[in-house]
Amino acid sequence: MMGLPDGWVTDVPGLTRNQQLRALGNGVLPAQAATALRDLAARLWIPAGVVAA
Repeated sequence: MMGLPDGWVTDVPGLTRNQQLRALGNGVLPAQAATALRDLAARLWIPAGVVAA
Protein backbone atom coordinates (compact mmCIF):
# COMPACT_ATOMS: atom_id res chain seq x y z
CA MET A 1 0.00 0.00 0.00
CA MET A 2 2.86 2.37 0.74
CA GLY A 3 5.07 1.15 -2.06
CA LEU A 4 7.31 -0.84 0.27
CA PRO A 5 8.17 -4.50 -0.28
CA ASP A 6 6.12 -7.04 1.69
CA GLY A 7 7.53 -7.47 5.19
CA TRP A 8 9.63 -4.29 5.08
CA VAL A 9 8.62 -3.52 8.66
CA THR A 10 6.40 -6.42 9.68
CA ASP A 11 9.10 -9.10 9.24
CA VAL A 12 11.61 -7.39 11.53
CA PRO A 13 12.14 -9.70 14.52
CA GLY A 14 11.33 -8.29 17.94
CA LEU A 15 9.17 -5.33 16.90
CA THR A 16 5.79 -4.96 18.55
CA ARG A 17 2.78 -3.82 16.51
CA ASN A 18 3.13 -0.36 18.04
CA GLN A 19 6.83 -0.20 17.09
CA GLN A 20 6.00 -1.30 13.54
CA LEU A 21 3.44 1.48 13.15
CA ARG A 22 5.85 4.01 14.63
CA ALA A 23 8.59 2.87 12.23
CA LEU A 24 6.27 3.45 9.28
CA GLY A 25 5.41 6.91 10.59
CA ASN A 26 4.54 9.35 7.83
CA GLY A 27 6.02 7.13 5.13
CA VAL A 28 2.82 7.34 3.12
CA LEU A 29 3.16 11.10 2.64
CA PRO A 30 5.54 11.05 -0.37
CA ALA A 31 3.15 8.85 -2.36
CA GLN A 32 0.16 10.98 -1.38
CA ALA A 33 2.03 14.17 -2.28
CA ALA A 34 3.04 12.81 -5.68
CA THR A 35 -0.55 11.82 -6.44
CA ALA A 36 -1.85 15.22 -5.32
CA LEU A 37 0.71 17.06 -7.48
CA ARG A 38 -0.10 14.94 -10.55
CA ASP A 39 -3.82 15.61 -10.05
CA LEU A 40 -3.28 19.34 -9.55
CA ALA A 41 -0.96 19.59 -12.57
CA ALA A 42 -3.54 17.79 -14.73
CA ARG A 43 -6.26 20.20 -13.61
CA LEU A 44 -4.12 23.28 -14.24
CA TRP A 45 -2.51 22.16 -17.51
CA ILE A 46 -3.37 24.38 -20.48
CA PRO A 47 -2.35 22.96 -23.88
CA ALA A 48 0.21 24.96 -25.87
CA GLY A 49 -1.36 27.49 -28.20
CA VAL A 50 -4.53 27.89 -26.15
CA VAL A 51 -5.15 31.47 -25.07
CA ALA A 52 -6.86 31.89 -21.71
CA ALA A 53 -9.80 34.28 -21.78
